[in-house]
Amino acid sequence: MKVRRFHLFAMLLAFVLVAAACSDDESSDTEAPAATEAPAATDAPAATEAPAATEAPPATEAGFAGTIRLGAAVSETGRFAREGKDTRQGYITWADWVNEEYGGINVGGERYEVEIVMYDDEGDADRTASLVEQLINEDQVDFLLGPYSSGLTMSASAIAEQYGIIMVEGNGASESIFERGFENIFAVLTPAGNYTQSALKALADAGAESVVIAYEDTAFPTSVAEGAIRWAEEYGLELLGVETYPLEVTDVSAIMTKFRDLEPDIFVGGGHFNDALLFVRAAKELDFNPQGMVITVGPSNPSFVEEVGSDANFILGPTQWEGTMSWSDEWFGTSGDFYDRYTEKWGEAPTYQAAESAATPLALMVAIENAGTLDMDAVRQAMFDLDIETFYGPINFDETGKNVGKPMGSIQIQDGVINVVAPSEAAVAPLEYPAPPWEDK
Repeated sequence: MKVRRFHLFAMLLAFVLVAAACSDDESSDTEAPAATEAPAATDAPAATEAPAATEAPPATEAGFAGTIRLGAAVSETGRFAREGKDTRQGYITWADWVNEEYGGINVGGERYEVEIVMYDDEGDADRTASLVEQLINEDQVDFLLGPYSSGLTMSASAIAEQYGIIMVEGNGASESIFERGFENIFAVLTPAGNYTQSALKALADAGAESVVIAYEDTAFPTSVAEGAIRWAEEYGLELLGVETYPLEVTDVSAIMTKFRDLEPDIFVGGGHFNDALLFVRAAKELDFNPQGMVITVGPSNPSFVEEVGSDANFILGPTQWEGTMSWSDEWFGTSGDFYDRYTEKWGEAPTYQAAESAATPLALMVAIENAGTLDMDAVRQAMFDLDIETFYGPINFDETGKNVGKPMGSIQIQDGVINVVAPSEAAVAPLEYPAPPWEDK
């Protein structure tokens, strides 16, 4: 495999610029389109342009035997800009750690620095496919990291599979990603079908008897909703209604009005951050008062409380990771250690999207070190063989590339604080149920 060498300082400067300029979903649920001409590197912000190739100093002077180049198309603008920022910052947190503290990736006894080339996919599946092809053919990356969202991951992974290059991702949870027979896609996060399991079990145990479900008609929310229907049946919850809405919806009042009249105990909303805001605001405006609300991709983000204030209280959300969880590893330490590291670096608390984005290249790093080579076939087998505990949780891939080792948690916002309430072994606070009317929150 061709390994290109670049100055460490140039790479670190690029990382600083990215930070100065500044985990699901879908622009498309289909396979990636036929390859189109990729945009020139100048289309991307300067901070994410691939640095010009230069000859690296000898290993005795540079301290590294060479450079392992990773590539990613990640939203900096567009509908996933908020989650894309978390994804980029997670990748950079890992890269800075591996180069500055860990001493580079150990490949057969030699240390390699890491460079990550990132471009703005603008939340568009066609652009994502073009950028991934550009990363492979022009930037000549050795491995790929995933974008944010299941739809963009579907697109990016199709190109990776076409070229036989491993792509590790932490922000595409839809099961449909792993149902295509691909052998080069690996995901560290818990699959979307399990997102609502622990929350619905906790609510059913607390006395809830009925549920309604609304979800965006794209890959990730569809997987979440299908899972919620399955878990509702398993836990004896009567399903009173299911509604879908289109991509980039701006008004959910019709759905919430219909659900209000059904008087369910639980509302489940499957979508993304902006959808979560729409659900809460419409429910309050229409005086729709379910005793439990479970909303994906929103409540676990500290920005959600900032956006809706006390209306966020009592709302539950699935979480891939929280800083209070008990996971730990030999690389980043405990979940709390990673939380502190990230907060100090970026001046804000890590979302679970940021944590899983740091865990994504960490899994690739361990596989490379276990393989002792950069040979794609050897690293791929090492990925399939991986079975490790990390600050983010267990990572153990099945034959499709899904992480089957990691459970999903649930948080509830209580007096403005995000607390893990399920499963019981991870909880730091008891579930508060039933929720009071909006005016009493």
